[in-house]
Amino acid sequence: MSVYTYEALRSNGEKVTGQLQAQSRTEAYRKLDEQNLQPVSMAAADEGARTETPAGAPEGPVRLTRSQVITFTEELSDLLDAGLQLETALRIMEERNELSVLKSVVSALRQRVRDGVNFSVALRSVSDSFGDLYCNLVAAGELSGALPQLLRRQAAYLVALGELQSRVTQALIYPAFIFGSGIVLMVVFMTVLLPELIDLLTKTGATTLPLPTQILIALSNFFAHYWWAVAGGIAFVSVTFWRFKETASGRAWWDRAKLGLPLVGPIMLARIYAQFSHTMANLLGNGVSMLTSLRLTHKAAGNVYFQVLLGKAIEMVSEGGALSQALKRVGGFPPLMIDMLVVGEQTGNADAAFEKIGTRYEKELGKRIQRLTELIQPTVIIIMAIVVGIVAYSIIVGIFQSMSALRVQHPQ
Repeated sequence: MSVYTYEALRSNGEKVTGQLQAQSRTEAYRKLDEQNLQPVSMAAADEGARTETPAGAPEGPVRLTRSQVITFTEELSDLLDAGLQLETALRIMEERNELSVLKSVVSALRQRVRDGVNFSVALRSVSDSFGDLYCNLVAAGELSGALPQLLRRQAAYLVALGELQSRVTQALIYPAFIFGSGIVLMVVFMTVLLPELIDLLTKTGATTLPLPTQILIALSNFFAHYWWAVAGGIAFVSVTFWRFKETASGRAWWDRAKLGLPLVGPIMLARIYAQFSHTMANLLGNGVSMLTSLRLTHKAAGNVYFQVLLGKAIEMVSEGGALSQALKRVGGFPPLMIDMLVVGEQTGNADAAFEKIGTRYEKELGKRIQRLTELIQPTVIIIMAIVVGIVAYSIIVGIFQSMSALRVQHPQ
């Protein structure tokens, strides 16, 4: 009989530690399972209560790129779809040399799975790149027996997210180049060319200059003498806002405020609705109860404001209410989603209703992104044209005023 020190999670997410006696590590994991505890680490007491690290496995959480997470997810779902057990599938992936850094991650996952750790818990301990949504979907797949299907859906979601970010990045390249070039040009002009122009204008003997030219000269003098104050102010405001955003109240405010931003806010809302609906469709379609599905989706919600709304709806559903009525009472959910969900609840096909809702908002998301990318380039170009036009006008009227003063002083 050996003594094992363990670290585990309760069903509510609370972390607990303790010791127990068992004939083997497998029996120790079985005893934890009987207590409804999900093991995170397990070590014999004579090992100093340290977490075991399998040979070749990373010593700490490993950061993976999105493409590596997608590769891991797609290959694992393919192997599980072929009928292999989880540990066997991980062993096959571990033997593939071309997986590079994934090989050590898969090795660590396989060791933990062999020791009896739930796959979702193993993912959390091995790499932070498997986010809450990913791990919660895996937990739901383990619960419902539909792990391959949920992994495939998550892989598709990650691919779509990557394509979305790529489209936005490509749309921003040209405007960013134009905007950056304009900023550099303005800095050079204000610090190098404008002072020379000011000297030229003062030498003409002009007593007064047009108001636009005076404003431009005042701005040039201000930035020349107080550029350090401007840079410091921008840095102070940025750091203060960042720290405020990291607090609980600050994040809640910011998550709600950014949903109200023009152009960008509707895109974020469409993405939240699509992700929420597809996740619920996956969970309900694979036998997970409505309440459990809502709780899993609630944990994975990335927006705190949406998470609060969903938490209120969960309380109403746990008291026996229908989800559609709960969403309507909470507010913040579009009438179209609620109406489609009502039909799904009445026909007993809530999973199909959520799938249709998700598809609907995916199309809406695509349209809004296309609209945004089409507006970005002309908007940036127009803004830069206005700024350059104002500066050019201020200079030209100043030059004409000076030329007029010269004619008065030296008539032909």
